[in-house]
Amino acid sequence: MKAHLPPKQITAVETPHPMHPATRALDGGLRPDPITGAIAPSISMSVNNVFTPGGSAFSADGIGDLTELPYLYARWTNPTVRDLERRLASLESAEDALATATGVAAIAATFLALLKSGDHLIISDVCYAGAYELATRILPGFGIEVTPVNLSNLDALRSALRPNTKLIHAESPCNPLLRLTDLSALAEIARAAGVLTSVDSTLATPVITQPLTHGMDLVIHSLTKFMNGHGDALGGAVIGRKELISRIRASSGVYLGAALSAQNAWLILRGIDTLFPRLRTASENAMVLAKHLEAHPKVLAVTYPGLASHPQHALAARQMALPGGMITFQTADPEVVAQKMAARFRVMHYAFSLGHQRSICVHIGTDDIMASTYRMTGESLADYKRFAGEGVFRLSVGLEDARDLIEDLDRALAD
Repeated sequence: MKAHLPPKQITAVETPHPMHPATRALDGGLRPDPITGAIAPSISMSVNNVFTPGGSAFSADGIGDLTELPYLYARWTNPTVRDLERRLASLESAEDALATATGVAAIAATFLALLKSGDHLIISDVCYAGAYELATRILPGFGIEVTPVNLSNLDALRSALRPNTKLIHAESPCNPLLRLTDLSALAEIARAAGVLTSVDSTLATPVITQPLTHGMDLVIHSLTKFMNGHGDALGGAVIGRKELISRIRASSGVYLGAALSAQNAWLILRGIDTLFPRLRTASENAMVLAKHLEAHPKVLAVTYPGLASHPQHALAARQMALPGGMITFQTADPEVVAQKMAARFRVMHYAFSLGHQRSICVHIGTDDIMASTYRMTGESLADYKRFAGEGVFRLSVGLEDARDLIEDLDRALAD
């Protein structure tokens, strides 16, 4: 009887010739099915894989790189998930990637793999609420010191560094302020101090910014958002050098149990196929809407990296290939306006989340988010309010016709 031999895993990004980024979104790591010739990636739903006796491992403990083993068990590695990881690594010009069940799982995997009791983490004082609350409320219970810092202020970053600082976690643009971090400058400071860096680039995606090319060590994405782009699959990823990704995979990737399902990996791969045209369209629409809102009599302020009024517009032009699909704006009586939006929107949706093909808007009150998440006082609160005032409407711009979106906004802002 012929033996069932397990397929050999491909551990590196395979690109037979150099490809431009938009092509890598479609073809990075893509391999037609060797049996059927199918071009679209297959979904391997099996939890278990056959293997040759002696060629496997019962435990992940002590294995340097799990991707060098045959496929054994889906919580460790899965063929469809590895297809996604290769695509992500190709997009970020990286050696490897670890895909996880959610974005916050990727952040948790990174923190818990790279930090231990007695270590110090510097985190952006404004970032995804799940990341901030994990860092400031959970990690200290494990003996990890955490300092939130406005990472757009490089002097504040230098002052926050300690001998036991092991990781700086940034987010650019940060959610919900759309404040930017100078990634090249941050990376230079961190390298001089011997500190690792990670950046959540969910709002940018590799279409807009490739943080590793700016010197960052790791880039993190909530794949749920723009990368998937269809609002129908949860996922996350951490991407970077193989040595770091193998380290994260072997510890948090295995023992936190936050494995990405093959079905969601396939859906996200499908979304990435159209990542570049989606982000281009979203950015084009967002620029039209940002200019319209900036001139609207009912709008007090607009924050958008593509506008000259953005306080870091020069940095945006240098660091971002496109201004992106996210806008924030302020109005008088925001609670009333929010009620009007929920009742009057015909195209947009009043909802949480972002990065979908459809436009989504929600109000984030400053008092509310301070009470629930950031708990800032003094100068930190003043810094926040310089971008957000008493609260912002966070608008994730989709792929609809910009004229319909303008009509929706005008209808919601009308008396």
